[in-house]
Amino acid sequence: MLDVIEIQKILPHRFPFLLIDRVLELEEGKFIDAYKNVSISEHVFQGHFPGHPIYPGVMIVEGMAQAGGILAFKSLSDEDQEDIENKVVYFMSIDKCKFRAPVRPGDRLEYKVSVIKHRGDIWVLKGEAFVDGKLTTEAELKAMIMDK
Repeated sequence: MLDVIEIQKILPHRFPFLLIDRVLELEEGKFIDAYKNVSISEHVFQGHFPGHPIYPGVMIVEGMAQAGGILAFKSLSDEDQEDIENKVVYFMSIDKCKFRAPVRPGDRLEYKVSVIKHRGDIWVLKGEAFVDGKLTTEAELKAMIMDK
C-alpha cells in the first residue's frame, strides 16, 4: 500500500532510524500492517551482539511506534493531513511490553498495530511484532500528535 518513499513523506525518520520498509495494509482509525526487512548490514549488529546478532528489542518497539505514527497520521482529517509536515507524533508511554522471541538478521519483521482508543490528539495502540507468523514482541503504546 505504501512504499518507503511514501512513508518518508509521513514520518520524519531517516536512515539509520527509519524502521518501516513498507505498509501492506492500513484501515484509517483501525489498524496497520507493515514490515521491516532486518539485514546483517545494519549498524546495530556491530555491537548487539558480535558473533550472535540479535535485533534489539527497543528497535522493535520503535518500529511498532513508527507504524503507529503512520496509522495516526493517515487517520487524520483531510484538512489536518494538508498540514502534516508541521506535525509530529510523540510517544507518551509504552506499557505491557513483552519480548517473546529473538529477531535475527534475515528476518522479515511484521508490525501489526491496532487502535485501542482514540480521543482528540491522543492515541492508545496495541502493537505486535511477528516473524514468520510467530509473535516476537507486544506492547501497548500511547501517543499524541502535536505541532512541531
